[in-house]
Amino acid sequence: MRQCKRRTLPSAQTRDGETIDTSSFSASLPERSVAVVLGTRPEIIKLAGIVELLGPAAWIIHTGQHYDDDMTRIFFEEFGMRHPDVHIQIGGATRGTQIGAATTMLDELFGELRPQCVIVQGDTNTVAAGSLAANARGIRLVHVEAGLRSNDRTMPEEHNRIIADHLADLCLAPTDIAVENLAAENIDETRVRKTGNTIVEAVHRLMPDVTDRRSITVAHGVRPGQFALATFHRPENVDDAAVLEEILLQLGNLPIPVVLPLHPRTRKRLDDYGLVPNMDNITIVSPIGYREFLALGAESAFVISDSGGVQEEVSVYKRPLIVVRRSTERPEVIGTFAQLVQPGPVIAQIAVGWMDDLSGVHETLGTLESPYGDDGAPRRSVESIVEMLDR
Repeated sequence: MRQCKRRTLPSAQTRDGETIDTSSFSASLPERSVAVVLGTRPEIIKLAGIVELLGPAAWIIHTGQHYDDDMTRIFFEEFGMRHPDVHIQIGGATRGTQIGAATTMLDELFGELRPQCVIVQGDTNTVAAGSLAANARGIRLVHVEAGLRSNDRTMPEEHNRIIADHLADLCLAPTDIAVENLAAENIDETRVRKTGNTIVEAVHRLMPDVTDRRSITVAHGVRPGQFALATFHRPENVDDAAVLEEILLQLGNLPIPVVLPLHPRTRKRLDDYGLVPNMDNITIVSPIGYREFLALGAESAFVISDSGGVQEEVSVYKRPLIVVRRSTERPEVIGTFAQLVQPGPVIAQIAVGWMDDLSGVHETLGTLESPYGDDGAPRRSVESIVEMLDR
């Protein structure tokens, strides 16, 4: 991989250098001309603003990778998105089966619809399938959140995002580091735009006000600023009984209560391994909507998670995060908003250190800007898509 200088690309390049009026997006694109392929709740969150700006030009295709219909419906409703125009079912299968089945079905669908372009977001199996199907049909591909790299080849997500970036006609990169990663892989800069991350607009849109946040917190039986929010779902943490047990032990050792929304994958593993998190300070709750999750995060003392999206979100609502993973594709927040650790006693050690001066930690983070930009990422993304289609 060649060495490269850091470069900053324009937020969005238009034909005449003028900003495109967002009210004209729908008018400038034919109805149902852009296929937006998504399959998980994070994809709904991060594509909602783009879908809104595309209006009737967007054709929403849901692969069903997250197959809990009730939970998925909540996310669409919270963002005011219409329900998918097409819903296929690949949930519950192995990675290879999901990618293969979704690629086949999307290939057939794209052959019927003939969209002008296909939009995928992130690093899921849905992203890999949507990218391959668009490429097979010769349809222009847009990858939202392009250029993230963990340099960890054991992560299936790393392979998915590389597939999408190298097939994409337009890579929408959230940060300078992401732009640099794409340059290092010889992806031509004419295919890259720096947009910021759409998560910033999504958090600001759905974050409840202080009164509502505190009501939500009290409803969970904890006091604002005096509890930790935790989530775990990644295979490296939940597919190994000993690792999952260690994580639960460390959560139980924390000096404050823990609210633990349990991902369906994690709940299944707990049942499979016969693990019962019976620590007095852990409150397990069913999966919750995004608005409620943001409220708990913003009112927490700190967050502990293996989620990629949470690493971005804490930089918006200014809370410290312990990232329990081998590696991360979001180095922008490590050392400021987040600490990257392996499962073990270091989790409780970091937490105790923060609790010694929690107000100071919160105050310091409150002075830092999010590395993921402002609320303009959806607008810049759609501007870039319109420009690509007009070339």
